Parts: sequence; C-alpha cells; structure tokens
Amino acid sequence: MRKIFLAATAMVFAGVGSAAAADIMPPPIIEAPIYEAPQPVAAAGGWYLRGDVGYSWNKLKGAEFFQGGLGTYAPFTTTKLRSSYTVGGGVGYQINHQLRTDVTLDYFSKADFKGSTRGGGAVAGVCAGPCTSTDLSSVSGLSLLANAYVDLYKRGRFTLYGGAGIGGTRVKWDTLRNTACADSGAGCAPTDYHGGAAGWRFTYALMAGASIDLTCNLKADVGYRYRNIAGGAMFKSLTSNGYQGYHKDITSHEVRGGLRYGFGGCAQEEVYIEPAPIMPAVYK
Repeated sequence: MRKIFLAATAMVFAGVGSAAAADIMPPPIIEAPIYEAPQPVAAAGGWYLRGDVGYSWNKLKGAEFFQGGLGTYAPFTTTKLRSSYTVGGGVGYQINHQLRTDVTLDYFSKADFKGSTRGGGAVAGVCAGPCTSTDLSSVSGLSLLANAYVDLYKRGRFTLYGGAGIGGTRVKWDTLRNTACADSGAGCAPTDYHGGAAGWRFTYALMAGASIDLTCNLKADVGYRYRNIAGGAMFKSLTSNGYQGYHKDITSHEVRGGLRYGFGGCAQEEVYIEPAPIMPAVYK
C-alpha cells in the first residue's frame, strides 16, 4: 500500500513539473510578411526628332519707302501680307518628365505682299496730278530657333505644354513691281522693278499645344505658335546700290501639327508608392 501511494504521488508531482516547465517556455513567434516599397523609377528622357507642318496667318506691321526727291521716308498707304504654309523639323532632348528643349529649322513659303502709296507730280508724263502706286512682291523665310517647353498638365496619354523660342530668320523678298497710275484715269506709268532684299532678322516665338502618346516612343503633336520677325530692308533703290524700302515686324499666328520620335526607351515616369505598414509580430 505504501508503495502504491508513493508511486501515485510521484506521478502527480511529475505532471505539475511538466506544466510549470511549459509555462516557463516562451510561445512560438510567427513573423509577419515584409513588404518592400517600390523604388522611384527615373523619368523617360533622351534625344528625339521632330517634324512639323502648318499654316500661317501673316501680318506686316507696316512698311516705308525713301522719297528721293524729298530725302525723307514715307509710310505705305496700305500694306497686306497673305497667309502661307510652313514645314520644318528639329532635334531635341527630353531632360525629364516635365522639361524638354529642341532646335528647329522651319521654312515658311512665299507670302504675297500688296501695298500702295499715293502722291503727286509727273510720272513719265502720265500722272500730272495725284497718283496711286501699286506695289507687288512676296516674302519667304527660314527660321532657326532654340526652344524650351514645360509640360503643364498630364493625364494618361495626353499632355498640355507651353514653350518659348529665340533665334533668327533669314528673310528673302522677291523683286518688287511698282506701277503708278493717275487717279483721274489718264493712264499708268511703266512698271518699275526693284530688286528684293535678303538678310537675317532677330526672331522670337511663343508656343502652346497638346501631345498624345501613340506609342512609348512616338508622340503626335498639335499646337499654336506666335512668331515675331524683326523688321529690315525690303527692296533696293532704282538709282543706287542702297535700299529704298523697309518693313516693320512680320508677325504670324500658326497652327501646326507633327510627330516626335524619342530614342530614350520606354521607361515610366517617376512614381513613388507609399510602403505598406509592417504588421506587428503575432504571438500564439
């Protein structure tokens, strides 16, 4: 009997000791998963080529001619410069997702010029009284501009931008045909031909437009450009090697469309995603 009691007591204390030991051991730790935040991706950049065509509404702010007999300059009574087409291309660099620059060379086709002057005096024995002279010519040019653009708004594949450019334009005037006729209808004098002038003029431009991503490398562009070409010589004198006519600024309002092809790959724009919170360890 005593042996049975001792054995039972030993078994009870053994169970209690095992439970106490179990209470002393720490519970197992289950680690929460770790989420890594995506790193910022560099914006797409690099060189690109562009090509553009457009239509230009031109305006001449005025013109004047030298009156040889009086030794003074007089303004044309009327001046009108017609519209023309433009075509050009360029090479540029996408600095980052918001800023780019390029150099462009644009040709604007011949824009017809029509002007008139009024005066008195004899013209080859025809204009004994007041006469009106009709002056006809045309002008074309080649603009070389350095431009910079800023993307103002971007949503999906569409981007709105604004920009400005500065440079020069080689203006070329064709021969001016000058015909004076008597206001009385008595007749017209023989037409005079004045050689046209050519030269570089300071030019600046302001641009605004929108582009759409056709592919990751190719963009279609539709925009507006205001261009201002400084004044200069217009036509030569009949009696000397100097210039007799001068024009003031030539301004144009242009609607243009074109394509830009980039060589910077298809990298995405810079994106930063807020990292997911790290869950605390769970004890079981």
